Amino acid sequence: MANSNDPGSGTVGPTCAEIIVVRHGETVWNVDGRIQGHIDVELNDVGREQAAVVADRLSREFKVSAVYSSDLKRASETAEKIAASCGIAEVIKDPDLRERHLGDLQGLVLREAAKVSDAAYRAFKSHRTNQNIPGGGESLDKLYERCTSSLERIAAKHTGERVVVVTHGGVIRELYQRACPNGKSGGRVLNTSINIFLISDGDRWTIKTWGDVSHLNETGYLKSGFGGDKTSG
Repeated sequence: MANSNDPGSGTVGPTCAEIIVVRHGETVWNVDGRIQGHIDVELNDVGREQAAVVADRLSREFKVSAVYSSDLKRASETAEKIAASCGIAEVIKDPDLRERHLGDLQGLVLREAAKVSDAAYRAFKSHRTNQNIPGGGESLDKLYERCTSSLERIAAKHTGERVVVVTHGGVIRELYQRACPNGKSGGRVLNTSINIFLISDGDRWTIKTWGDVSHLNETGYLKSGFGGDKTSG
């Protein structure tokens, strides 16, 4: 895995797609430690500022061909800012880029979740990747399958091009696992972090840049990374 904090624009090789994966901006629920999952929470003021800053950076450093996004507001609003700055007319929304459905935990403050919904909390904390969460929640295996398949479809459409994908912390952790199946954890995925994947030959994944938030030096970010680590959503 290549890991650079100075990705540069460069050119994309003719046999691969370069996918700039960005986590959405901050929400009030991130700040409160409240589990979002599929609940459609908007950006807060800090999140909107983060979206504007990452959009400005991407427009200056990269030439992109398309912008994709989860259809949840916190991601799509971030994506709209990026698309506008990069001169892209339309954001392509894909529900397969949504955060993990966290069942009965959605809407709960994490520190209170075990008391309110013990079964769902225990399922969430399970090390079994095929463990569903009560209340319609997804297993990690299901999340992995839908989000990696989505990225591979996008890569197949954009061979030789660079695109932006705006999604969620849980999704980005699964994408990391796909690229580095035997590597250590990628750690917290911070709001509007830039993570660049190269996908070639259909299923060969490489990470070019991971966790770059240098554009947030002035804006600041939620250092807990809530919603972007394995203990939250």
